[in-house]
Amino acid sequence: MSTFVKEFGKAFLVGIGIFIVLLLIQFFSGITIYSTGKKLLISFAYNQVYAIVYYLTNAYFCNYLINRYKKNFFTFKVVAFVTVGIILITVVDTFLIRVVTNVIIGGESFSNFINSETAMVYYIPINISIFVTIVFLSFYYYKQKQDHKIAEQKFIAGTASAKFDALKNQLDPHFLFNSLNVLTGLIEENPNAAVDFTTALSKVYRYVLEQKDKDLVTVAQELHFAKLYLSLLKMRYEDSLEVSLPEKLNYPEAKVVPLSLQLLLENAVKHNIATPSKKLVITIEEKGNTLRIKNSLQPKKVLKKGIGVGLQNINQRYGLLTNRKVSIYKNEDAFTVEIPLLTKQISPISTATTYINEKKYAKAKERVENIKSFYIHFSVFVIVMTGLVILNLISGGFPWVVFPLLGWGLGILGHASEAFNYNPFFGKKWEEKKIKQYLKNK
Repeated sequence: MSTFVKEFGKAFLVGIGIFIVLLLIQFFSGITIYSTGKKLLISFAYNQVYAIVYYLTNAYFCNYLINRYKKNFFTFKVVAFVTVGIILITVVDTFLIRVVTNVIIGGESFSNFINSETAMVYYIPINISIFVTIVFLSFYYYKQKQDHKIAEQKFIAGTASAKFDALKNQLDPHFLFNSLNVLTGLIEENPNAAVDFTTALSKVYRYVLEQKDKDLVTVAQELHFAKLYLSLLKMRYEDSLEVSLPEKLNYPEAKVVPLSLQLLLENAVKHNIATPSKKLVITIEEKGNTLRIKNSLQPKKVLKKGIGVGLQNINQRYGLLTNRKVSIYKNEDAFTVEIPLLTKQISPISTATTYINEKKYAKAKERVENIKSFYIHFSVFVIVMTGLVILNLISGGFPWVVFPLLGWGLGILGHASEAFNYNPFFGKKWEEKKIKQYLKNK
């Protein structure tokens, strides 16, 4: 009910606007304006009846098609269907209203009414309906394009940032939970070592808090942290753990996702047996443009097979930052993970660039569809306006065809600007230039 009242209000306002335009047309055409206020009021009442009926029926028709076709609304088939439908609905509306006003209210016989009815009666209502519908569809088209752009940018930036933040937020509780498990074991086995472990844990956890909100850190920083974390593991496993680290890095400033080594080291000790007689051997080394983390494979039988939180987290974070993949190898003796060494800092929002690059073909296709849609729109414009100009010439009198010509013409101009990315006031690609300018000033 509230929707109907809202649309009725819009229809009433549209009717007022049309009535004012008709008064101006009569004035400039030299036609005598209504001599009395009563005649003016009656004319206004009739005008509003026509306007409200036209608006509500055509608006319902257009909204039905919009909801049905949605993204495929602006195609030749649908636009042609809308045009024909509006003309038919307006003709039917006009006929029924005239039956009510002339036959039912005016007392004219139906046969006389039919015999006196001419096609000229329907020309102006059809043109007014088409003009109002063109304005409505032009605004809808512009709004749809803007909403699409906003939704696409929100999806690109929001999805990447949200996913990245969610993955980073896994690290804090995950690391703390596993560290406390180790501390619990030390308290039972070696209380003195538990004290040292707690002191070292505070230093390690400080790094976790400092780095977890960063997108990437240098491999030198990550290796330094790995040594701190290994000191914790040594307190727990003592001679059961043997680790080999690179003495010198070829690319110390290369980037990796923070806490990746901690997760991989934790993964190794969690899933494998480590005893003095069967040491767990872990090797960290550079291999080309990757950092290789390799551990001897001696799985615990009580644990289920599969990739845990650590590897999933690393895979997903790298997937959001780069096209380069995390490589995982497994054989009878060893389990190896190679993480990419990146050469520049990337923020999570920069994944939008990767996302856009992957959609270049889709964007190009969309551009072609926009241009195709414009040519269809322009063809319909030429055909319909040619017919309206001919009707105006036949009917004679005031050149009312100027109004739909200007209104629809503005819609065509806006569509051309959208399709070819050209603004007549600001020049070619003015939106891209302004966006780049604002980004540069940030």
